Amino acid sequence: MNVPIVRAVAQLRMTVAQWRREGASIAVVPTMGALHEGHLSLVRAAFEKADRVIVTLFVNPKQFNSAADLAAYPRTEEEDAAKLAPLGAHLLYAPDATEMYPNGFATTVSVAGVSEGLCGAFRPGHFDGVATVVAKLFLQTGADLAFFGEKDFQQLHVVRRMTRDLDIPISITGCPTVREADGLALSSRNVRLTQAERRAAPKLASILFEAARQLSEGAPVSQIISEARAAILAAGYAQVEYLELRAEENLEPLPALDQPARLLVAAWLGGTRLIDNVKVLPEQAPTAGCGMRAQLRRD
Repeated sequence: MNVPIVRAVAQLRMTVAQWRREGASIAVVPTMGALHEGHLSLVRAAFEKADRVIVTLFVNPKQFNSAADLAAYPRTEEEDAAKLAPLGAHLLYAPDATEMYPNGFATTVSVAGVSEGLCGAFRPGHFDGVATVVAKLFLQTGADLAFFGEKDFQQLHVVRRMTRDLDIPISITGCPTVREADGLALSSRNVRLTQAERRAAPKLASILFEAARQLSEGAPVSQIISEARAAILAAGYAQVEYLELRAEENLEPLPALDQPARLLVAAWLGGTRLIDNVKVLPEQAPTAGCGMRAQLRRD
C-alpha cells in the first residue's frame, strides 16, 4: 500500500481534522528525506505511542550555510515513500519551499543558550532555520508527539527549548542513535563518503566510545579530550571542529565529569562533515562498569 503524499498545508490540516474527529492521537517525525534505518526507527517508535503517524520531508534551505551543500543534499522522495509504506505511515507531508516559506515570509524563530557553541558556533544561523521550520511543522501538523534522533543532540535540545518557551502542546521524544554494524552513526550524508573514507569513518565512533570509557573511570577530561582529538586526526579525518564534554541535561560545558554527560564531536572526513555523540556517566553512577559499556553501545 502506498503512502499518501500531501504537499499543501490546507490539505494536511483537513486530514488531521478528520483524524481528530475520529479521536486519534497523532505523531510527527520531521525529516529532510534520504531516509535510512535511523529515520525508520523513529517511525516505529512513533507507532508505539500514537494512532496516526505523519512523516515530513522537507529539505529546509534556511538551515544550510552553503548553497553548494543545499544543492548536494540527496533528494530521494520516491525511495523514501517506498521505505515508509511497509511501516504503515499514514501520511508523507512533502511541501515545497514556496508552501513552507510563501512570498513575504519574514519570521525567524531563534533559540538562545542551547544553540550556542558546538554546531551553532560553526554553522551560523543553522539552528534558527531548524527552530523556524520545526515550529511551523508542529503548528501545521497539530501533532501530539514528535520524534527526533539523539545523534543530533544539540538540535534535540533546541527543539525542546523552543517547544517549552512557545508553549506548543506537543511532547518531544529523543530516540537512541542507530549505527551500522561497524559503529558508524547513520546519516544521510554518509552516502557522500568515498570507499576509502567509508572504511575510515567508523574510527570516529570507536574513539568516542574509548574516550567515554576512560572518562567514566575518572580520567582527566582535558587529557582525554586532547588524546581523542589527536586520535581522530590520526585516523584520517582532516579537521575536528569540536570535541567537547557537555552536561546531558542542559549542554553546559563540563571541566569534570560530575553528572550525566554527552561527549560530542563534529569532524570532517574528506568533504563530508560527520557528527556523533555518546553518553558518559560518572564513575559512581549506579549504571557504571559493565552496565555503562552496554549503554554506550546502545547510544
